[in-house]
Amino acid sequence: MAGTRALVIWAHPRTDSLTATVTSDVIGELTAQGFEVDELDLHREGIDPIVREADEPDWDDLDKQYTPEVMALAARTMAADAVVFVFPVWWYSLPAIMKGYIDRVWNNGLFYGGGRRPGIAAARWIGLAGESAEAFRKREYDDLITRHLNIGIAGLCGIDDSQVILLHDTLGDDITDPEAHFAALRARATAVATELAETLR
Repeated sequence: MAGTRALVIWAHPRTDSLTATVTSDVIGELTAQGFEVDELDLHREGIDPIVREADEPDWDDLDKQYTPEVMALAARTMAADAVVFVFPVWWYSLPAIMKGYIDRVWNNGLFYGGGRRPGIAAARWIGLAGESAEAFRKREYDDLITRHLNIGIAGLCGIDDSQVILLHDTLGDDITDPEAHFAALRARATAVATELAETLR
């Protein structure tokens, strides 16, 4: 794995959240597997999620130079062989700050458009959902999120190896053994990192 780079992008306003803990677990396992890991903490790095005119796509100019922040983040992202997103599932989607990062950085002429692709081999989306897997399946929220992230975002940007992993019941409601439950969630996230390393070997 020497020289293999992973960018771990995560979003949560609190550093003592389960999302932060899972992120730390993932980074630890990727590092143990030999990845060079770059951590992009969207909140602590103060990423602006709002697309303003300077970063609006120009459909007639694939070589548009976006703001320095966007160009730097794009270069940082495209330097990775794999990207791992860790986030709480809010309103059955990504948090606004993470969606805004994608809106601004995964931009026309950089990540898609004119056949251009970022060259990222794999993407993993680890979503922490408060509701049960049964509740998600009942309303097909799991399919909705999976299609959105794997096809609507990763697929459009030429990342064919994209997987969505949902960790359910993260609020611990009606869980009889919370300690074992949360340990299992963390273990599943760690396994995602292990499996990713095996895929890229």
